[in-house]
Amino acid sequence: MAVDTLSLRQLNRATLARQMLLAREASGVEAAVARLLAMQAQWPRPPYVGLWTRLARFERAQLDALLAKRAVVRATFLRGTLHLVTAADYAALRATLQPSLDAGLSSILKDRLDGLDVGRLEATARGHFAGEPLTFEELRDRFLAADPKADERAMGYAVRMRVPLVMVPDAEEAWGFASKARFTLADTWLKHEVATDGPARLADLVTRTLAGYGPAAVTDLQAWTGIKNLKDAVESLRPRLRVFRDERKRELYDLANAPRPAAETPAPLRLLPEYDSLIATRADERFVAKADRKSVYLSALRIAATVLVDGFVAGTWKLDETKGVASLTLTPLRAWSPAVRREAGGEAEALLAFAHPGARRREVRIAS
Repeated sequence: MAVDTLSLRQLNRATLARQMLLAREASGVEAAVARLLAMQAQWPRPPYVGLWTRLARFERAQLDALLAKRAVVRATFLRGTLHLVTAADYAALRATLQPSLDAGLSSILKDRLDGLDVGRLEATARGHFAGEPLTFEELRDRFLAADPKADERAMGYAVRMRVPLVMVPDAEEAWGFASKARFTLADTWLKHEVATDGPARLADLVTRTLAGYGPAAVTDLQAWTGIKNLKDAVESLRPRLRVFRDERKRELYDLANAPRPAAETPAPLRLLPEYDSLIATRADERFVAKADRKSVYLSALRIAATVLVDGFVAGTWKLDETKGVASLTLTPLRAWSPAVRREAGGEAEALLAFAHPGARRREVRIAS
């Protein structure tokens, strides 16, 4: 049977549609987080901006309320990285991710795990967190108090990867969490057990990822989830999936009824936050051209905040606030037309008003 080839622009539009980036959508916030499966959240602010750029009339208080009522959590999730995820998805998929978290733990710590009784460490850590929420600095201090020769950094990292923990939100903070947030046991926070072992729900994870990020090759799915053995799960789903190829002849999989708009579908200018999940783990050029990767994927695993023009990264941006003056600087990666500059300026002004509503002055700058 002949397999259709999807052009780069077709792939771009297909993923943008699922990501709510072809138009701001009137979705509920919890439903939007579930649709995205997980929003990368190393810093507190990016998920708020990521929802603002995708949803109509989004306000910070909406996400704050979901965090307070524990419907959404910020926790270690895909690839051992902090994500914003619905409580239901966190509880349902945490055991599926545990083997990949264990692999990451071994890869990072290597021989520092030798002689470390991980089971005993988990029990000790659970005892500490059961008493009160703690920052990881406080947890490491307790490990050192018990054993001044302990490798407290390795112990803390092992706890992060092995024990289901969620960050405790702080209503006094502008972006929902303190810079050094405290963690607590997920079991306690959600009032039910969050398992770390059990049947792997790999098929569910694949279909959810395709719904939010497809069409995708097996390697794309593995890069996004952090799970290295998804080939068999994808093959088991093949009868239910559409199969395509990209212009590099890679085999791509997709849900049969997922949106795949025409290549010429207009894509409005959008500002994506640092570490946005759309950008974070894509190795192809669906959004970032090879020539621009060095401007987006920075040192120390940082990922820049980006400007999408016609669906593709065409610039970066930064927010700053000093003495009551909030500024947003846009840096084009190539020359922008006057129309693009106007559209970018309008989006930047709206984002400044969202991010710094109390500023005495707000300024938008476009770097030359």
